[in-house]
Amino acid sequence: MRKPVVLITGAGGEIGHGLIERLAARRERAIVTIDLARLDATMAPNVDREVTGSILDRGLLERVLAEFEVDLIFHLAALLSTRSEFTPVTAHQVNVEGTLTLLEFAQHEGESHGRPVTFVYPSSVAAYGLPDLETKRATAKVKEDEWLQPTTMYGCNKLACELMGRYYARYYKQLAAEPSSGRVDFRAARFPGLISAMTMPSGGTSDYAPEMIHAAARGEPYACFVRPDTRIPFMAMPDGIDALLQLAAARRDTLRRTAYNVGAFSPTADEIRTVVLEAFPRAEITWQTDRKRQGIVDSWPADVDDSAARRDWGFAPRYDFARAFSEYLIPMIRKRYA
Repeated sequence: MRKPVVLITGAGGEIGHGLIERLAARRERAIVTIDLARLDATMAPNVDREVTGSILDRGLLERVLAEFEVDLIFHLAALLSTRSEFTPVTAHQVNVEGTLTLLEFAQHEGESHGRPVTFVYPSSVAAYGLPDLETKRATAKVKEDEWLQPTTMYGCNKLACELMGRYYARYYKQLAAEPSSGRVDFRAARFPGLISAMTMPSGGTSDYAPEMIHAAARGEPYACFVRPDTRIPFMAMPDGIDALLQLAAARRDTLRRTAYNVGAFSPTADEIRTVVLEAFPRAEITWQTDRKRQGIVDSWPADVDDSAARRDWGFAPRYDFARAFSEYLIPMIRKRYA
């Protein structure tokens, strides 16, 4: 008999670390992970089966299907925004084709054990594309269905995957009438910039925020790659993990969408610099704008409207701007380098 499990792809990344810790503490399901590299030594003991390989490997997924009964998937595997701009073809293969392969896997898995597989997908604010700074400054909070003209390959990939997920979920409510269709219960959280104190920044376009703190804690100078007035939404990683778990646990009949905005705070880069300098007075933080990355963040909204998530599944972040830095990020990162 196959064992019921939760499957996490891209488990070695920033979100994966926090998610594995939380799921392991709950002990509700066995945990199976897929990643190109081995998990680090602190995470591996929390996992019941660690599979090393690519989500593009259909044979690997079929072996997982043969051994386990997967009823919940957290699909985290992706190439991040900056790297995707340099390798757009690879980004499409991993981010879109990999997601399509996994959606097909979830469809077959749902058919094999007779009930839908919950498929939780972290999307991104990169799915938006505002045409210019004037429009961005005039737009307070962007709703889910506004300004969906992404300007980056990563944003295009994320939006495409949201739409594919909706496609696979389209018959979910017709299961009673059509038992052969709609075996994927797709749910996406459209994240802002996620900031973690537990892992190093890994090439995201919003990583100037954590990079400032890490450099200051190490006593190294840092040249921020965006302008001081740059404003985009952010979220502390613990709230991001909470959002994924809450969305996964929500009753299907309460969800009116397949993709939801989530947000927490929206400071300028200069406001972040000020908070970091208050904690590390000797830090040297200057400005050296990278035109490519600046253009990307200028196309993202200054803030998002997450009222649908708050209404439908009770999303409520614990960390505002002040608490995220004073109670989570700065103390944890300072401890890391002590």
